[in-house]
Amino acid sequence: MTVTKNLEPETSVKAERTVRKWAATVSSRMRGRERDAGAGFVEYAGLMILIAGIFTLIDGLGLDGLISGAILDAVNQVIGG
Repeated sequence: MTVTKNLEPETSVKAERTVRKWAATVSSRMRGRERDAGAGFVEYAGLMILIAGIFTLIDGLGLDGLISGAILDAVNQVIGG
């Protein structure tokens, strides 16, 4: 019985350390997700602004007809039309 009494506190301490480490890992990952939650929207908005700028530039330079014609020619070459 003395062996069990000697091992019991060590096992309890190890279990407590493991649980605390697990809790710290889980909480840090949860905080990380909350911190990055707005980044997706900001990146998405930035990408949409960039794409809108490219389309505006293409339209402003009058390249829309040239690009449409090039795409039409490429499609016709692929399908043989």
